[in-house]
Amino acid sequence: MRCPFCGHEASQVKDSRPTDDGAAIRRRRQCEGCAARFTTFERIQLRDLTVVKSEGRREPFEREKLLRSITIAARKRPVDAVALEKLVSGIQRQLETAGEADVPSKRIGEMVMEGLKGLDSVAYIRFASVYREFGEARDFEEFAGSVEEAGRG
Repeated sequence: MRCPFCGHEASQVKDSRPTDDGAAIRRRRQCEGCAARFTTFERIQLRDLTVVKSEGRREPFEREKLLRSITIAARKRPVDAVALEKLVSGIQRQLETAGEADVPSKRIGEMVMEGLKGLDSVAYIRFASVYREFGEARDFEEFAGSVEEAGRG
């Protein structure tokens, strides 16, 4: 593993332990060149996924990008970071085991919406406002009203 500080290619693992959600291993490393310490994460990857955007553009699936967008939707909400990690891990695992290398971005968005719906209604509405591209306040109001009605029923 290349050192992020000096670029030296050899490092020594000082400590390994599973992450809170058990989906990865956290490793503390020490560079053999400059002695700096840094952390790496090791995750299982079953297959390389490609996200197919609505306009046809393709890009590699990035777990960090998905986690970042969900974290933004849940900012300042009482949602545990471990729960968000579990949501992302679950979505990634479902996509990898589905057997398709090309995944429409719409499918990923729907999976996120379904997951956030069970975690926090405000984060769900925030994500939906970007994902569904609300153009007017009325769109936002109608969607929020449908969420409120579903919560009562």
